[in-house]
Amino acid sequence: MLRSTFLWLSERRGLFEFVKRNGLARKVSARFVAGETLDQAMDATRRVNARDITVSLDLLGESVTSREEATGARDAAIEILDRIHTTGVRANLSIKLTQMGLDLGQDVAAANVHQILDRARAHGIFVRVDMEASAYVQRTLDLYQSTLRPDFGDLVGVVIQTMLRRTEADIEALLDVGARVRLVKGAYKEPEAIAFPDKRDVDAVFARCSERMLERGNYPAFATHDEALITHVKEHARAKGIGPERYEFQMLYGVRRDLQDALRQEGYNVRVYVPYGTEWYPYLMRRLAERPANVWFIVGNLLRETADGSGR
Repeated sequence: MLRSTFLWLSERRGLFEFVKRNGLARKVSARFVAGETLDQAMDATRRVNARDITVSLDLLGESVTSREEATGARDAAIEILDRIHTTGVRANLSIKLTQMGLDLGQDVAAANVHQILDRARAHGIFVRVDMEASAYVQRTLDLYQSTLRPDFGDLVGVVIQTMLRRTEADIEALLDVGARVRLVKGAYKEPEAIAFPDKRDVDAVFARCSERMLERGNYPAFATHDEALITHVKEHARAKGIGPERYEFQMLYGVRRDLQDALRQEGYNVRVYVPYGTEWYPYLMRRLAERPANVWFIVGNLLRETADGSGR
């Protein structure tokens, strides 16, 4: 019930302006979002790097409605790449196709993404195309497989969500072309006809896909905070003689830092997804839906801060 509520709220764009003015909401968002500016995101990246953990930077935003917005998002992504290059932080870039104009036409998004990838190639920086709601899955994979992968190879990767019933077939097709894949559970509200409603089914698909990705994948990334699934990945890799240098675990900024550090201390590659920007409301709602326990964790911390006078 709580998960459904947060997913519903994530789609209520009319609430965003109200929420942005709410001090408590902004304080909650600060746990999961590294500020609203690139400077703040770079500061967060340096702090994560200081823990010997790499970063994937993401300027929040999606579903733009004009070419001007798409061009602005493209230019902002290029600025991120330039900043990564000039500062030397250990980071790559994540982008969304709807932020680059996919709703305005496949050609619009493709042109913007190609310009981003041209700059990424000049700097030698990897770019990941995030996966969005189910309506965009096939269009994302079509663009990736038809032009992005052929033109840019291992410089660009894609994301697959195990909550969708189509996922195992998609994984096989991507492994066949040597794609670099990030595996996630998924955080969008989807109809039961195309998505598994039961967490056990989502987890089972994640486990099966992780095995195939370890055995056949091209430096796969496993994005989860689920310790049982992380253990499954580690044990399968060990059983198959696959070293930890051949894959990485990915986690979200502000979530399970203890687990991030423990994995790194064990010798595993760990990357933290660091989002920033003014469009943090939908992202925040999906994070709370993904792990409702985050709500009570944050509320507890805020109450403690208020009680001891440390709240700001």
